[in-house]
Amino acid sequence: MKVVYFSTYPPTECGLATFTQDLCASLASQSPILPLVIAIEQGGEKTSKRPQEVVFVVRRDHELDYLKAARIANDTADIVSIQHEFGIFGGEEGEFVLTFLKNLKRKAVVTLHTILSKPDPKKQAIIREISHYATVCVCMNRLAIPILEEVYGIPPYKITYIPHGAPSEIPGDRESIKKKLGLADRVVLATFGLLGPGKGIEYAIEALPQVVRRFPNVIYLVLGETHPKEREKHGEAYRTLLEEKVHKLRLENYVQFVNRYLSSEELLAYLTATDIYLTPYLNPEQVTSGTLIYALRFGKIIISTPYLSAREVLQDGRGILVPFRNPKAIEEALLELLSHPGKMEILAKKARNLGEFYSWKQVGKEYVNLFAKLAHHTSISSYAQGE
Repeated sequence: MKVVYFSTYPPTECGLATFTQDLCASLASQSPILPLVIAIEQGGEKTSKRPQEVVFVVRRDHELDYLKAARIANDTADIVSIQHEFGIFGGEEGEFVLTFLKNLKRKAVVTLHTILSKPDPKKQAIIREISHYATVCVCMNRLAIPILEEVYGIPPYKITYIPHGAPSEIPGDRESIKKKLGLADRVVLATFGLLGPGKGIEYAIEALPQVVRRFPNVIYLVLGETHPKEREKHGEAYRTLLEEKVHKLRLENYVQFVNRYLSSEELLAYLTATDIYLTPYLNPEQVTSGTLIYALRFGKIIISTPYLSAREVLQDGRGILVPFRNPKAIEEALLELLSHPGKMEILAKKARNLGEFYSWKQVGKEYVNLFAKLAHHTSISSYAQGE
């Protein structure tokens, strides 16, 4: 079975590129699926060198490239797996993805990385039209299923839930990795991902003064470079704001910025060294978070704002939810945890127990089963009826 993946892809530095590469690798490792990639170039990639599985590169803002991509997919694919995020495609609100879908003659599985409960009319129309051409729409959050049905009118038989994946193999001893990273004897708090104002990191920083006064071995790692699109529009304004806040609060010894796009090996090491993971994100509608899933997979204690993804995965006491834009609540949660190591171990155990569910090995199996089922059925109606 030949699957063509249509998405951003390394060397593009973004979450969807990493997701797609991990999905390709997972499926290729456990099934006779030949991975082929049509990569959407965002502009400004650091190198033009592409992995060998990339068969065509779409220039984001060139609509004719989407027509060429559809023809290539028609000639080479049994199934086409599309990662959808409005910003990665050209045209108004990424409408060029529809040019690709309208000319595609193969079954399409569209994984929706953003699902808004109150979309503007243009975004709503695009998702509705995507669902018309797609054989199946995958969502990564069960709480999003009624949104897809009620807001976008997608019939239930076209919706499938498969969670976000995270590394199957987890590095070993936390303390030895801490030592290698220069973090020995520190209680490590961390947030990772491409930086931008929606991350809410300023509220985590504002929560720290009382925490480090009582627990001076605490350090907060802000891992990752500024998002390329944020940097293009506003330069390093957000990072500068964070650095100025650190200086104003005299937290230079307690907050460390790692200002680069982390390799997989670096990311896994930093996550292993982390004791408490913070996601103080500001968008209540954020339907999925790869960073949150990674933290769960690594068995981390999590303090998060209640955006949609966090509400789903941290229910039943698997983590601590705090109000948006509320540094006092983050401070209180940290002090409660650091004062009660037993509570920390209970939360870490709950995270570890859930984390296996999100391993790429498990998630990959679900995509393999979906693709195989679609390849078996001659039509969407037979797929829907389970014939």
